Amino acid sequence: MQKSFSLDTLTIGECARISEVNATELPSKFLEMGLLPGCLVEIKHKAPFNGPIGLHIHTSNTLIAIRKSEAYHILVEKNSL
Repeated sequence: MQKSFSLDTLTIGECARISEVNATELPSKFLEMGLLPGCLVEIKHKAPFNGPIGLHIHTSNTLIAIRKSEAYHILVEKNSL
């Protein structure tokens, strides 16, 4: 069994599968955009000074940016492409 950790701890180029989303802490637009448990995401960009994180959601082929404080509430398990 793999250990879950928050999405904001990944580095650029790493892929992970979402294991849990704390829906009470995140806007529903994230769920609507495809950030759901079981989805594969890849970190494409991390802005300096705790800025936004660019994510590629593989299941919907979408590129989005989320705040680091929001990424903290998304738990993932490391995965490889």
